Amino acid sequence: MIEVRKLVKRFGLKTVLRGLDFDVQPGEFVALLGPNGAGKTTFLRILSSLARPSLGEVKIAGYRLPGQAAAVRARLGVVSHMPLLYADLTAEENLRFYARLYGLQNPEPRIAEVLEMVGLEGRRKDLVRTYSRGMQQRLAIGRAVLHDPDVMLFDEPYTGLDQDASTMLDIVLKSVASQGRTVVMTSHDLARAEDLATRFDVLSHGVITASTSREGLGSSNVLTFYKQSLDA
Repeated sequence: MIEVRKLVKRFGLKTVLRGLDFDVQPGEFVALLGPNGAGKTTFLRILSSLARPSLGEVKIAGYRLPGQAAAVRARLGVVSHMPLLYADLTAEENLRFYARLYGLQNPEPRIAEVLEMVGLEGRRKDLVRTYSRGMQQRLAIGRAVLHDPDVMLFDEPYTGLDQDASTMLDIVLKSVASQGRTVVMTSHDLARAEDLATRFDVLSHGVITASTSREGLGSSNVLTFYKQSLDA
């Protein structure tokens, strides 16, 4: 579903990604781990077609970036720590606006379904600026899944959330993953990553330095795997 070969990203004289290779199979949930400055957000911005690679090849669902970006975007749902919502519109108005952008026909049943999935059906007519941070993030996920994308990208979705909001986001993410979507999520919360993901990759010094499946952890845990990968 995602194929990346020899990906390089430079900002002036600084090279952030250094020949990165990355493959994700349909239905996998990959937690992309790494220290600050490792290039995780830059990598997700390239996958989401928001940034262009300096060198290398990127394909999502068979389409190449950046040349076929429009086709890729139609198959992507993207969630970051910024919800990218219109504060002076209601929840359903936000979703209705994005439904038009995605070209959805007869969107109202789908909007109702998504609002129920993220637990906001009771607040559907309230302005987004009245929402808590956690509610905004749930609506952002609703926006991202509205057009039933094949691939979802989450960049630190738990940033700034309190414990209750994080727990609610856990439920929503598990629901998204259970529907067979391909998911890549960056996170510093190793415990949550371990609970959600089926694979764990470590990005360090611009390349993937270690990768393991949930089964590959054995009796160990993600924290131990992560520390060992950085020490290697």
